[in-house]
Amino acid sequence: MKLHIKNGRVIDPANGIDAVQDLFIADGKIAALGSAPAGFEAARSIDARGLVVAPGLVDLSARLREPGYEYKATLKSEMQAAMQGGVTSLVCPPDTDPVLDEPGLVEMLKHRAGKLQQAHVHPLGALTTGLKGESLTEMAELTEAGCIGFSQAEQPITDTNVLLRALQYAKTFGYTVWVRPQDAHIGRGGIAHSGPLASRLGLSGVPVMSETIALHTLFELVRATGARVHLCRMSSAAGLELVRAAKKEGLPVTCDVGVHHVHMTDADIGFFDSNARVTPPFRSQRDRDAIRAALFDGTVDAICSDHTPVDDDEKLLPFGEASPGATGLELLLALTIKWADEYAANQAAGQGAAAPLARALAKVTCDAARVAGLAAGSLAPGAVADVVLFDPQARWTVEAAALASQGKHTPFLGFEVAGQVRATIVAGQVAWQRSA
Repeated sequence: MKLHIKNGRVIDPANGIDAVQDLFIADGKIAALGSAPAGFEAARSIDARGLVVAPGLVDLSARLREPGYEYKATLKSEMQAAMQGGVTSLVCPPDTDPVLDEPGLVEMLKHRAGKLQQAHVHPLGALTTGLKGESLTEMAELTEAGCIGFSQAEQPITDTNVLLRALQYAKTFGYTVWVRPQDAHIGRGGIAHSGPLASRLGLSGVPVMSETIALHTLFELVRATGARVHLCRMSSAAGLELVRAAKKEGLPVTCDVGVHHVHMTDADIGFFDSNARVTPPFRSQRDRDAIRAALFDGTVDAICSDHTPVDDDEKLLPFGEASPGATGLELLLALTIKWADEYAANQAAGQGAAAPLARALAKVTCDAARVAGLAAGSLAPGAVADVVLFDPQARWTVEAAALASQGKHTPFLGFEVAGQVRATIVAGQVAWQRSA
């Protein structure tokens, strides 16, 4: 199908493009920008006047809940949520049931996702069998089945020798190990950031040192092995300072943050709002501000949705008993724009540098694709035509009934945000378009 998207503001951070021009798509690829290729006759045209035309978003952490947790969400519901959020590439953690530790399970997931003809799904394989932290999985076979890296999801490895062997093996074959830095013992069972607020509320705490101790161990192992490690969902100022130093040293590490952590702090727990029960927990305002600064200076490579749909039975409970997690696929774009807008407002008030829209979009397109090693996040001629069209000025209220995700819980319920997706194109096909 040949598609002509006209009159839109094309923002392609990967190639430094931010200008009003036309985009031409043919055979599932970007055919040209600006002027039509010779002999191009569009089968369909879309007038994008007043809209931003950008690469489809790349999300580094989205739980689709299949297989095993279909009562929380299904591939069909979460892929629809991805389309409504403009997300065209999804990286999925391996903590399904059964765990993604066998090639057949990975192939089944990719096959079922492919039949929906929506977002591209890129699974992470389990680093250890059953995520038990004891024996390594067959990484080569999982890679052949379609895994792009290996992770323990939320299960820390207690035996450092196992992690060392995993990194040695990963280095040998060029694999990336994805780790959320958390000590296996400090903060175990905690449900909120250790601080004055958790003490007043009587909530068990997760101290920042749970993150920093794990980082010190990881960086020593990276120095010893040279393995590439991606740090998932950083949450603290102290942790980010360690990452900044590791990058300056030249260690092969990257990191991301969850989009909710770009905005929320532990104060947003309010009166025990279980929608604010997430992992890692929301930390102090100082930590939140450090996340924003680290995004701007490049210490943080990407923003992810950390999409973790939870059903009512597990969320509508007292804070300490509720399951952690929040829906995020449909909010990733709007909350990224919110960060850019707030930085621009700070600049206008003389409080800091601006984060223009193109710079913010890079964190959820080309920068995220680079971290994951994906050929995505670009509108260069010849690239796969994954495209999102959105109105950066359109304001909408986050309401549970309007979310396509089966998980309706987010700490942003009732918030008004800017940035509404109007159409999502996957491999040259209009996969979703908002009705007028």
